[in-house]
Amino acid sequence: MPFQVLDYRTDTRNVVITPEIRARFLRLEPGQAAQPHSHDLGHEVFLVLQGRCEFTIEGHRETLGPGQLCFAARDQLHSVRCVSDEPVIMYLSVTPHIEPTHTRWDEAGRKRPPEYGHATRNERAVHDPSAGQSTDALADGLHARTREAALALERAAHAQASHLPAARQALAAADSNAAKAAADAVWSDLYPALRAVRAMEAAWNEYAARFTGAG
Repeated sequence: MPFQVLDYRTDTRNVVITPEIRARFLRLEPGQAAQPHSHDLGHEVFLVLQGRCEFTIEGHRETLGPGQLCFAARDQLHSVRCVSDEPVIMYLSVTPHIEPTHTRWDEAGRKRPPEYGHATRNERAVHDPSAGQSTDALADGLHARTREAALALERAAHAQASHLPAARQALAAADSNAAKAAADAVWSDLYPALRAVRAMEAAWNEYAARFTGAG
């Protein structure tokens, strides 16, 4: 199946939008700045491809040029500003990408009310994965996925508890083959539970963006 090939000079948009990651090329014109914000869950990576960009992360300021990268952990307040005479183009990714994706703060350092769907509004205007579904259907789907994820995690927790004695015995005996088998058994139970959680996150992202009127 063909895959997309993207060019940072022309494809300045979100190119990946999933609960696991949102990734994009971003262009800032000279003097343009992004509003300071943080992410409740997401870690963000920035890689400058063109121009020079001033990053402020938790009050510390650095200017980065092409080929340089920096990182903002979840809950760290950060902002960016183009300080070159040419536009800045950067690659950025936020993982995980769970609504509300951006947290704003007031002058007194208090969290503003959550905003949903802000980071993907332009892409949803072109292609809305929940188009045609009523808000009731989205809410019902979210409820079903949440229940499924909770049950899957409960099953995984019980299954892992049953594997712990064998894992402890293998580690105590320095039996690498038995330890690997025990880890494989845990993963076989954990994998479907994590898949169910990802499905719940996807349902939540669609619900939050649509139900709050951001879509």
